[in-house]
Amino acid sequence: MSEEKKTIVRDLGFGGLMHIPLLRVHHQVLMELANNFKLGENRLETGYGSFKIRPKTLGDALGINASGDLFPHKVNYKKLTEDDKEIFRRFQGKTLKNLTDDMMDIGVGNEQDRLMFKRIFILYIQMAFLLPTTINKISHVHLAPIFEMDTITVRNWGGHVLSFIIKGITDYKEKKKKVIDGCLFALMIIYFHLSKNKDKKMAERPPKPWIAN
Repeated sequence: MSEEKKTIVRDLGFGGLMHIPLLRVHHQVLMELANNFKLGENRLETGYGSFKIRPKTLGDALGINASGDLFPHKVNYKKLTEDDKEIFRRFQGKTLKNLTDDMMDIGVGNEQDRLMFKRIFILYIQMAFLLPTTINKISHVHLAPIFEMDTITVRNWGGHVLSFIIKGITDYKEKKKKVIDGCLFALMIIYFHLSKNKDKKMAERPPKPWIAN
């Protein structure tokens, strides 16, 4: 991205995600984390300790906001304004590759283009990392935040990500879905950070976001 686009991303509250390294993680590690996630308690039970997973925990790990109101679970198309229905149709059925191309190609020279870039980025980062799914197309859950642009920086992104993880693990455990939706990488980051630093004093622990460390 250009520096101008990176500045917009930071202003949106996603600067912490620029620290995401190239992740080469064995699938079995993520499955183990999912298997050790206790539904109903939102807790990771491991041999190195028991770790409560809260919206704030995800916020600290990823450098995203974790307070304020949650986003609507899905978009109600019938209740959208005509302008918003046009935006909905513009993105309906888009793939991650479509969003990546759009995000790189769009200019940000005027306010209208900057707003569209923000919407594209929010959809992209959900599909690519925060709320990944096994289906490579935008879902109604992904679309919900782009219709809340006035409050996008103060919404509860930590809760948004956690809700999706819980749903993914629930479908895996109770509905026997073979692949798990949701950001299991976030659970991995939390697990490694907390297990490594649990005996350290607060002043000795690495700073937030944990993903940078």
